[in-house]
Amino acid sequence: MALQLLALRFLLVLLSLLPAQGQEELDPKVQGAPWKKEMCQRPRWDSRLRLAPDQENYKKNEEVKLSCIDGFQASFTHVKCSSEVQSISHGKPVYREVWLGKDSRGGWIRIRSSVECIDVLQVVPGTLEVSSTSIKLNWTCRLPDACQQVRARCRLEKNSSLPCEAEEVKGEEMLHGQEGTFTCPPLQPFTDYSITMYLPPSTILFTWVARTEETVPDKPEKLWLDPSTGSLRWKALPSCKGEIIGYQLNVTARSAQDGSFLEMERLRLSSSVTEHPLPEHSPGSSYVVTVRGLTAAGAGAASLWQFQTDGSDTPRPLDVGCRSVRDISPSQGTAVLPLRPVARAPAAAREHQLIVVATHNGTAVEGACAGDPRPFNASRQPGTYVAAVLNLTTPVDFVLGDGTHGQGYRNAALRPGCDYTALLRLVRRSQQADKFTCVCYSFSLVAGQPPGPWHGTVIWVVVLLALFLVSAGILWFVLCRKRKSLPSKAKEDN
Repeated sequence: MALQLLALRFLLVLLSLLPAQGQEELDPKVQGAPWKKEMCQRPRWDSRLRLAPDQENYKKNEEVKLSCIDGFQASFTHVKCSSEVQSISHGKPVYREVWLGKDSRGGWIRIRSSVECIDVLQVVPGTLEVSSTSIKLNWTCRLPDACQQVRARCRLEKNSSLPCEAEEVKGEEMLHGQEGTFTCPPLQPFTDYSITMYLPPSTILFTWVARTEETVPDKPEKLWLDPSTGSLRWKALPSCKGEIIGYQLNVTARSAQDGSFLEMERLRLSSSVTEHPLPEHSPGSSYVVTVRGLTAAGAGAASLWQFQTDGSDTPRPLDVGCRSVRDISPSQGTAVLPLRPVARAPAAAREHQLIVVATHNGTAVEGACAGDPRPFNASRQPGTYVAAVLNLTTPVDFVLGDGTHGQGYRNAALRPGCDYTALLRLVRRSQQADKFTCVCYSFSLVAGQPPGPWHGTVIWVVVLLALFLVSAGILWFVLCRKRKSLPSKAKEDN
């Protein structure tokens, strides 16, 4: 009897241990146990993710909504917890916890990597282009479904510290597709603008502030001569189209006695200077002064002021009377220039440039005098070029167009049928000013053209001699007729 009671107690203890052992084996973390747990832990994904509902544990198949901060979107917007068989151990399946995500078609797929907050829209690096009047960039959408309502706009930056007022930019553009180019409408130079791409009503995907490039400034206004100081004055330019870094002042003087003599001075003044004394006035001379503003983009339009030393302020064209040349040969393409040194002071530079301009236009001649001409180029049409560099100390007759080379310059043959102006130029340069002094020679290389002075003298002598011979012949003829008539008249008288 005692043995039966002992055996019964042993069986009761054994039966009481079996449920505890079975509960332990149902834990999914134990190999060989079936997965019956109905709760999942909060997934350890991107810290920027927002889960709704926001809790530490979720029921199996409970749908959870994911979101991100503005400008980002979760790679899956809806997820839920599930399980799958990992392996079979001792004939029993081993389960593990998995998360499923809803795709664009509404189906559930296994999430095999971490869910992250990613940029909905990206601007392609290196594609930002800024000019003086436009801003352009290329964009790409990583989540096409989320980009269907994306809009882009340009706006004037209100907090800009620039001194000039600018008009507001109107309008915006809806982006289409997975990639494209967004260009702001016409903008104003040297002005701050913000470029914004957003999802209505207020989700900012991309924002950037840029300043348009500089351009050349407007021309200075209110140019006048201060009679008390003899200085030319002008109103300072505002930095509306670029930072004003200085002014360029050009002074052109031409003598009334010698129209072939041209003197030009180009000065570079700082941005704080708004006046400059003019050169001493020579009697009977004419002056033209231009003032330009300078930015990093270059020189702007010029304001012009012209006056004469006779007290007249009425603008009138400068008299361009170039010197003549001799021995013009259209067949050989040459002409002889009677050159004289331009330098007046003994210590002045002696190196003169001989510049050829294939025109008689006065504006082109003045531009060549203060320009930067290059050596002759046979592949181009006749234009402006340096024919020679001369070390002049005494007068010399120079044959222009004889084909010689020297110091990197070619004295190329002149082309028949062209008008030419030759400039003998002397240049003096300093850190703040360039001074150009030119003497011009004008001629045309045309067959049958009016001859030079020496040829004209010979022709006049020949013409006068011919007239003299014709007159003598007529006189001799009259005298001969008179002699023949005298004897017949004497006979009639007898």
